[in-house]
Amino acid sequence: MKKIFVSGCYDILHAGHIQFFEEVRALGDYLIVSFASEKVLWHHKRRKPSIPDEHKKVLLESLRMVDQVLIGTGLKKGLDFEEEFLREKPDLLVVTEDDLYGDIKRELCARVGAQYMVLPKTPPKFEPVSTTMLVNRIKAPNVVPLRVDFAGGWLDVPRHAREGAYIVNCAITPFVSLADWPYELRSGLGGSGAWAMLQGRDSVQSELDLGVGWQDPAVISETGLCVWRSGPAPVLDLKSTGDFLQGKLAIYYTGSSHDTPSMADSQRDYNRIAQSSFIARAGVMERSIDELAAGVALYHSVQLSEGMKELPGISGSIAQKYLGGGFGGYALYIFKTNEERDAAVRLCSSRMKAVEPYCRKLF
Repeated sequence: MKKIFVSGCYDILHAGHIQFFEEVRALGDYLIVSFASEKVLWHHKRRKPSIPDEHKKVLLESLRMVDQVLIGTGLKKGLDFEEEFLREKPDLLVVTEDDLYGDIKRELCARVGAQYMVLPKTPPKFEPVSTTMLVNRIKAPNVVPLRVDFAGGWLDVPRHAREGAYIVNCAITPFVSLADWPYELRSGLGGSGAWAMLQGRDSVQSELDLGVGWQDPAVISETGLCVWRSGPAPVLDLKSTGDFLQGKLAIYYTGSSHDTPSMADSQRDYNRIAQSSFIARAGVMERSIDELAAGVALYHSVQLSEGMKELPGISGSIAQKYLGGGFGGYALYIFKTNEERDAAVRLCSSRMKAVEPYCRKLF
């Protein structure tokens, strides 16, 4: 009888584990699965398992391809199963391609005459998932804000960063969720970053993988009216509640969606974009809606020089700009008073929506 041995944490059992066990079981006649005990997990990773050891053992034992389940209790890193392995004397120890402890495991195999085998990766039957991904999905928020950007756009894209410049943005309500999305899609409000966050994914890395910047998930996570330092990763420079903008912001749908990643490397005046960020930052520091609007107006002039169409003039508005990458999607309009904002929303009710700054309570 050919005995196969595998080990791991298997903290949240998922379909990827099942596929691995099936492939390994096909290599022999008897499959032994060992998992690291709660004590071992805490010793090396400073976290508790999702379920108690005995419960996990019962779950693994119920799998048709598993013949025996052991709990590894040794504290030697990478070899928590050493005592059990030496006792069982299997014929084959199977690991995955990302195993970090190959050298010491080969030595262990040599002590009992076992073969050490790296199982080549096969195409997954399901979308790949890990225990960490599942934990993040469980911890993911149910609702998140979106964002409006005032100035410094594109300076959060690492390859376009400008030392000493800033990105100025603000989290907004109404909130969004996986089930309720009260905005147009692909519209310049940071929706892709919000969607990644709601699914429990690394939202900053998700945006960088798209070839765009980190500002959307940064402010959606931080909340408030924020000033960020331009650079390869989010560094918060200033933050306020944005209360002086309450009742003064609205977004206007231009009638078409846009594709931000396709615009990330277009020609644009990054020096003037940086200049707009200095002005908008001063507006945040001074709590001045006029100064903030001046930064927005300068940024919008850069957008017009890129070939974007003039936005419609709306009574009471002191500044406007396309949100996100522009060339469609939503545009931001800033008003001096709540009354002027609400009147504009009523007048343009089919396209204009009132939004409010959102800042999570600090204490």
